[in-house]
Amino acid sequence: LRKGAIGAPIGPGSRDRNKHAVDTHHIIAQRSAVKPIVTYLLAILLVTYAVFLHLEKGKPVTTVIWSFFFGAVLVKLLIWRPIVKESVIIMPEFGVQLETHYGSGKINRRFIPVSKILKPVLNECVTPVTCCWCLSFLIRDGNELTLVFKKFRPPLKMLVPIWKALCVATDCKESFEFQEDG
Repeated sequence: LRKGAIGAPIGPGSRDRNKHAVDTHHIIAQRSAVKPIVTYLLAILLVTYAVFLHLEKGKPVTTVIWSFFFGAVLVKLLIWRPIVKESVIIMPEFGVQLETHYGSGKINRRFIPVSKILKPVLNECVTPVTCCWCLSFLIRDGNELTLVFKKFRPPLKMLVPIWKALCVATDCKESFEFQEDG
């Protein structure tokens, strides 16, 4: 994952200097160069074996058809990326726009007005297998947290500057002294 920021930086003291600055943060999925090659080779191996079974062993044609089907499913599952980028666009006077960019080209946008945001929250999510951080909003008149990044779990080093910018934009009286345990 990597982060890009466009616009003037918003920090604890920069709100007075540029009230209308837009702060943009992107989390982009990185592609592996080896994964597609291995996937295609496995699919070709599967189809080749099915053709060998049909020609040499006299197996029915349905074996070849099923191998094509399973090869296509294998390629789709291992290569296709449903979400390629998630973005947070912070407009201090208006609100926050959350964008999810899909591999098909579709973009899902959600706008949350600054008046509805009570507070941005950094949560540590612990499971029996892993531990990660997530950034979310406490929404006025809402029962649950609204996640900023639905798919990706960026590291804490990337979330803290976004959290601080959100605190400034929402006029949250939050302490900017963030301490990580351990």
